[in-house]
Amino acid sequence: MKKTAFLFPGQGSQFVGMGQDFYEEFSFVKDIFDMTDEVTRLNISRLCFKGPMEELTQTVNLQPAVTAVNLAVLAALGKEGIQPDLTAGHSLGEYAALHASEVLDRGNTVRAVMRRGELMHREALKQQGAMVALIGISLKAVEDLINAVRSEGVVSIANHNAENQIVITGSPEPVRKVAGLASEQKAKAVALNVSGAWHSDLMKGAEAEFAEFLSAMAFKDAKTPVVQNVTGDVATGADTIRDHMVKQLCSPVRWYDSVCRLMDLKTEVFVEIGPGKVLSNLVKKILPKGYPGKIYSVSDLRGYELLLNEIA
Repeated sequence: MKKTAFLFPGQGSQFVGMGQDFYEEFSFVKDIFDMTDEVTRLNISRLCFKGPMEELTQTVNLQPAVTAVNLAVLAALGKEGIQPDLTAGHSLGEYAALHASEVLDRGNTVRAVMRRGELMHREALKQQGAMVALIGISLKAVEDLINAVRSEGVVSIANHNAENQIVITGSPEPVRKVAGLASEQKAKAVALNVSGAWHSDLMKGAEAEFAEFLSAMAFKDAKTPVVQNVTGDVATGADTIRDHMVKQLCSPVRWYDSVCRLMDLKTEVFVEIGPGKVLSNLVKKILPKGYPGKIYSVSDLRGYELLLNEIA
């Protein structure tokens, strides 16, 4: 079997109807949604399958909703004996990766993302934030623009998604200013529809409380190495992983570095597990021409069956 990485999406991948086909097909998926509803005291299954999108997209609902779908698809693959050699997740998706690596059990995975969503939502209400995706500009160029504007307020890099695809985050005015300067350098700037400045210092107010919350949670050493957002590198130790999950709130998501690390480790099969195709599309952009990698997106039963047929 070729070296396989399981990749888990985060916020921005959601769609109304996500996970419903797995829910109708497998009784154990129903158990996962029931458990998520119970832990969160929200009707996550209804939000995933019926929406409305506006309610689904609220951070407090979205984090457990996307996680439930990620866990459901993972369980369906596990039932067929398909296991990863490495895991990684994008921002919120890193929690499902921790479950796949046996760092967190299922209940604690949902509890962690629920608390994370509540704290992020609280901080977003305190201080208005904005995020803009910049396409066609280098990391170094964006860092230079941020340094030029930094004295005017909070602005930083949220995600380095592909070599020349970077998301900036922070207070609305300096974010707008950096986006304008990037546009002058021929970058495409796309404002993201988010309710807060994720992965910026505007989330700092949540850090100590989240650290305390996670310190009381049972983290185990990773059975399967996980490539973490904060470092773009492999970790296996429980304490290191926990520490990185706290830092992840305000640190950039080093997705480009993470995929490059997976390539260094000779990963040949990349399987996106959960709603949408955001990560599959980013991996396509990152893998160099001629790299011997296959990319699968398991967002629905069709993608699931395609993967099973190919692996079989």
